[in-house]
Amino acid sequence: MCRNRPLGHLVDRFWRATINTWNGLLAATRSEAAFREELVVMAVAVPLSFVVAPGAWHRVVLIAVVLLVLVVELLNTGLEKLADAVTTAPDPAIGRIKDMGSAAVGVALLIAGITWLVAIAERIGIW
Repeated sequence: MCRNRPLGHLVDRFWRATINTWNGLLAATRSEAAFREELVVMAVAVPLSFVVAPGAWHRVVLIAVVLLVLVVELLNTGLEKLADAVTTAPDPAIGRIKDMGSAAVGVALLIAGITWLVAIAERIGIW
């Protein structure tokens, strides 16, 4: 804890950050079909991780890679919303930026997919 700041200030700051987080999650859920689909995958992945993974650390990794996809999707969504706020006119530079954000989501999905496939292959004994 900082010596110059009272505990109340830290609690207030934490509370405001929590509200901002909640508002961001709600906005993404309401406006982005991809984010809603990834939330469904998360809802399936958490209980499925208890079937697929032999131990706690394996479950954490399986859940974490799906959370990684959600994080990257949130960043990509923010990037796209910001780009659209700057201009809706066709702009090759903004198009490349949006493509890079989409590529980041694709890479995160690849990481998650490979991780889950390896875990499932180990579980059923083919790896």
